[in-house]
Amino acid sequence: MLSLRKLASFSLLLVLLLLAACSGEAGASQESKADQTEPPERSETSEQPEKEKEVDVVVEEEPEEEEVTFDNVYPLTGEPTNEEVDHRVVSVMVNNHTKARPQSGLSQADVVYEVLAEGQITRFLALYHSELPEMIGPVRSARPYYMELAAGFDALYTYHGASTNINRHIAGSGIDYLDGAAYDRNGWLFERSSERRPPHDSYFLTNGIDRAVEQQGYAAETTTPSLPFKEDITPQGTRADDVQVTYYDREGVSYSYDESSGQYLRSSDGEKSFDEANGERIALDNVFIVRTGHSIIDNVGRRDVDLTSGGEAYLLQKGMIQEIQWKSVDGRILPYKDGQPLSFTPGQTWVNIIQGSTRVDVTN
Repeated sequence: MLSLRKLASFSLLLVLLLLAACSGEAGASQESKADQTEPPERSETSEQPEKEKEVDVVVEEEPEEEEVTFDNVYPLTGEPTNEEVDHRVVSVMVNNHTKARPQSGLSQADVVYEVLAEGQITRFLALYHSELPEMIGPVRSARPYYMELAAGFDALYTYHGASTNINRHIAGSGIDYLDGAAYDRNGWLFERSSERRPPHDSYFLTNGIDRAVEQQGYAAETTTPSLPFKEDITPQGTRADDVQVTYYDREGVSYSYDESSGQYLRSSDGEKSFDEANGERIALDNVFIVRTGHSIIDNVGRRDVDLTSGGEAYLLQKGMIQEIQWKSVDGRILPYKDGQPLSFTPGQTWVNIIQGSTRVDVTN
């Protein structure tokens, strides 16, 4: 039998072993819980958020646009050019009888003067300088007041035929001229159209000008006086979408404003005015309507027209019409208002010279 002392020692040893075993289980349990609650360590190869790369933005500066410069300005349109401008103005008498329409070359004229010839029929003096079409016409006979208009620009005056008295007047005036009657059907300066009947069939061939000028001993170069022009004109007056110029009881001439182009489109007797050679509509940047005295001087109905006294006028620009005055300055008809000169907007100009009884009606 075990003694009490040995029994007590054995019991104490047993208690210590039990305590040690519980302590180990508790530690393992704590380690296990720790393993479950601690987040796993990230490996070195795990994805990291990429930093935004700094990109150097290179802004290329656009090269400065070089300012375009021009050497010259066309004197009858006010438009800039690098071409020479010392050549002669060519003026041509163009037929406006109903059987002569549509005419060729009018869309390229810098300036056109429209004046009554006989009865209710007007005739044109077309001035060419910035452009020169290959063919112009039909060409018609001369009148002294058209010649005066041409002389104001030292222009070569071109026509086809005239009365004996008028031919003498032209020859004695000192103006340089070409009479189609002297070159009729020659094939290099004047030709007849098989599609028209006389006297509406004569056409001026401009490729022959240099040859004719040399033969006549005329100067090929000259300084042309410039019309007054100004860029970016602010139009004055009242709105004018349509303007009707009525010669006698005929419908006459009308101008309709085209907002998209900023020009006036011409019609004659209710028919739109086109250039037969290129199909272009006659479109004007300036329409200058001049009222002056007319008188009948013979039994045929030929007229004398006052181109010097000045008087009432109208100026159409950019959809507006203003009542002004006109003056003759060195043989050129120019616009004035309250004694001060006015300017044309650069481009083509049409001048209607009308008598006192001619109506000018405006529609807004």
